[in-house]
Amino acid sequence: MKKQDLPQDESNLQSANMTEVLYVTDENDNYTTANSIGWDAKKAALQESMELINERIEEAKQNVVNNLVSPIVYFMELNKMDVQVLAAYVDMWQWTVKRHAKPKTFKKLSDSTLKKYADAFEISVEELKNFNGK
Repeated sequence: MKKQDLPQDESNLQSANMTEVLYVTDENDNYTTANSIGWDAKKAALQESMELINERIEEAKQNVVNNLVSPIVYFMELNKMDVQVLAAYVDMWQWTVKRHAKPKTFKKLSDSTLKKYADAFEISVEELKNFNGK
């Protein structure tokens, strides 16, 4: 893409006072970098992704309300983590994290184990223990 053709469409980057660095070609066809505040195609793709993420968060919240999963699942979705990432943060096996995602097992967790999760989610142990989806 030529530097002069770089899109500068309104996007979420602009509202956050951010830009994206892209590779472009200059007037001599040499590669260089330039800043863009966004472009419509990328904005649409990001918007759709955020809608899907928000749906997953809401579903996880409802599953906590219905006692199908523990609050770990909700906070994992809220923080855009998967089991593998969360397991790395809390220094546990993935199967252990999956077990802790079950309400019955979650209720038996020690405060030291809950603290690992709370630290990963940047919340207090009390917030994690008392979260009921409401």
